[in-house]
Amino acid sequence: MTTHSHRVLPGFGLSLGYTLVYLSLLILLPLGGMVLKTADLGFAQVVEIALGERSLAAFRVTFGASLAAAVVNGFFGLVVAWVLVRYEFPGKRFVDALVDLPFALPTAVAGITLATLYAGNGWLGRWIEPLGLKIAYTPWGIVVALIFVTLPFVVRTLQPVIEDIEAEVEEAAASLGASRWQTFLKVILPAIFPALLTGFALAFSRAVGEYGSVIFIAGNLPLISEITPLLIISKLEQYDVLGATALAVVMLAISFVLLLAINGLQWWAANRYTNREPLEAAAGRASAGAAR
Repeated sequence: MTTHSHRVLPGFGLSLGYTLVYLSLLILLPLGGMVLKTADLGFAQVVEIALGERSLAAFRVTFGASLAAAVVNGFFGLVVAWVLVRYEFPGKRFVDALVDLPFALPTAVAGITLATLYAGNGWLGRWIEPLGLKIAYTPWGIVVALIFVTLPFVVRTLQPVIEDIEAEVEEAAASLGASRWQTFLKVILPAIFPALLTGFALAFSRAVGEYGSVIFIAGNLPLISEITPLLIISKLEQYDVLGATALAVVMLAISFVLLLAINGLQWWAANRYTNREPLEAAAGRASAGAAR
């Protein structure tokens, strides 16, 4: 006699159908149409457009700046999340609200504000440019804008994970003789590493597609500070729809491969650290390492 398990909330088949239809209309259909549009060019022409000098320079600026911003936010986002979770200080709620400001602020406003601050006559630019550090209208400005836009993705991904780590675990490792650095490397980092990778991937993917905040501070010089989204817009303004579509497809393919690699690393980290010993045992192992 077979038994059937009943879910508390039935309707899996219907909800799955709605999910597939919604995702198909929202994601698969537009992307599929974009890929089919490039069929009018042919593979050789798509490669020729993608390997053009201006296209390659735009790809280097876009993905290089996005990677740099994600790495910086991976470090400082962890610091911000740790401070917000672990410490109490005056104005903590205000600081916590500031983290979400890039979510609510229009990207164009962010770009204009950053350009005003870092321009040669800006509040910050007038002090740092005489030192030989020019931010506004250079590739460095792109990195600054992307750091500003993507910080909340790392902080908000790490916060709930850090909250789940009890402070007593750190105290246990310290009481057993582990140093602060050993406690972080052998107790804290393994627990937060999958979430850190997730925040890094979210920040990177958001940075790759950023447009509004970048164009106001980048300078938009071809071969120097021009991002791929701006190059696509430029081709559309010149009625080169096929060229813009070809660049978009290449950018989609590169982004997909990079995100697939990051997600694979995230899956590996999650499985590796999920199967590790509990945090209490990790604290004991950290203290044993300190004793050695």
